[in-house]
Amino acid sequence: MITFPNAKINIGLQILNKRPDGFHNIASCFYPVGWADILEIIPSDTLVFSSSGIDIPGEASHNLCLKAYYLLKKDFDIPPVAIHLHKIVPIGAGLGGGSADGAFTLKMLNQLFELNLSDDLLENYARQLGSDCAFFIKNEPVYCVEKGDVFEEIDLDLAHKFIVLVNPNIHISTAEAYGGVMPNQPLTSLRTALTDIENWLKNITNDFEISLLDKYPVIATIKNQLYESGAFYASMTGSGSTVYGIFEQEINLTKTFEGYSIWQGKLG
Repeated sequence: MITFPNAKINIGLQILNKRPDGFHNIASCFYPVGWADILEIIPSDTLVFSSSGIDIPGEASHNLCLKAYYLLKKDFDIPPVAIHLHKIVPIGAGLGGGSADGAFTLKMLNQLFELNLSDDLLENYARQLGSDCAFFIKNEPVYCVEKGDVFEEIDLDLAHKFIVLVNPNIHISTAEAYGGVMPNQPLTSLRTALTDIENWLKNITNDFEISLLDKYPVIATIKNQLYESGAFYASMTGSGSTVYGIFEQEINLTKTFEGYSIWQGKLG
């Protein structure tokens, strides 16, 4: 069985306050995009995990695909599998690639072994893997609150818009990103700002940009280049370093961003 765990972008990201558990309450809109890894899971005599493509740092035993398997194994007598992940989505890029891999593993195991788990139950398992993971169960646009794992429906359709994702191959850890932000309560809620797409440029920001654009000027340069190329909205996604631009019409910017990791395609 093969599937394609896709990335996501954040349209706006507000860091509201720090929680007693050490995490932060945020507000953001998660929107799925087509940049994807390749994940294969097949029955096996022994549990095996392997990977190819982009090098994945750290011990293989810490990979979210294996953690997802063990999470379900605790509650269900599922047999061993061989998991192979071909990594394409940049790591430490604000795209949720690792979270998607873990969530898609849960969905594949649910299907492969006919566990009949509902999306709500799968989301609960995914929340145990990481804050972004639950989003990839339903994998549709949502308004996110609390740790980014509590979802509210949102009427946002960017179908037929064109998006360019540019990653300058800079790895930014979550700890580094949060170390440079000061939580605050915005005057206007992000949910309200999202309803007025013509004023996104003026009203919607990613709080992580405040420190990271100064620390990594190349990110600011990419953002400016996307606007210069005609994007009606551009932003860093998540904790960076990927920057995206949303365009009304298809555009090819591979030469503009030569040397960077880039994906471009339709939204929806």
